[in-house]
Amino acid sequence: MSSVITAPSHAAFERTTTKWGSITLFIGFLIATSVPFYLLFVADADIDVGTIITGFLAVFAVYGVFWIVEPLTYFPILGPAGMYQAFLIGNISNKLLPSAIVAQDTIGAKPGTRKGEYAATMAICGAAIIHVASMVLFVGILGTWLLTLIPEPITLVAKLYILPAILGGVTVQLIASLRQVKSTLIALGIAALIILVLIPLVPVLAPGDVAIVVLLTIAITWFTRKKSITDRRGDAGENVGIN
Repeated sequence: MSSVITAPSHAAFERTTTKWGSITLFIGFLIATSVPFYLLFVADADIDVGTIITGFLAVFAVYGVFWIVEPLTYFPILGPAGMYQAFLIGNISNKLLPSAIVAQDTIGAKPGTRKGEYAATMAICGAAIIHVASMVLFVGILGTWLLTLIPEPITLVAKLYILPAILGGVTVQLIASLRQVKSTLIALGIAALIILVLIPLVPVLAPGDVAIVVLLTIAITWFTRKKSITDRRGDAGENVGIN
């Protein structure tokens, strides 16, 4: 008598990733936020609650806007499962996001689809494994000895240009794979106006320049979209039971 093997459903995949993603991310949150409490109550450090709050507010003033912008920006590409992975692992913009985009483009999966979500999840797993392996080899084993072999000019160039080079390549690949000409032009135009015009005129807005660009791009793209197309997609989603 042969047994029938059935593949897990997408609903089961989402339930599992949501359950364990929430648990592991919350554990990571507790570990990451435990240091101030350790310094305050356990370590013999000259630190009080006011010092911790002052430090938190200083960081929040610069990076707090990314707490909203990054989830809005990454979710359409990574999907729910990828978001749990990405925010637990870190290095999203310069490692995990490029990996997800390359994987989706390689197999022809569109961001925002189930296939795209699966591709992003597996790409993040692969990127994390390669990252850990390379860290063990190049940092844990070879360590500073390897740095002494690299000429100083190359090190300086790498520090200045390696991140822009990675993000520039990812941006071009994302534009080519999505093929959303209007949205791309809107994003590039708003970015140019904010960085080259608004920020020099109002320098106090510099810490939130990325947030301003992202939010304005989302708003203008949404209100200038072809409503007939989104309406048809919504109707199709209702017909197949997609909420």
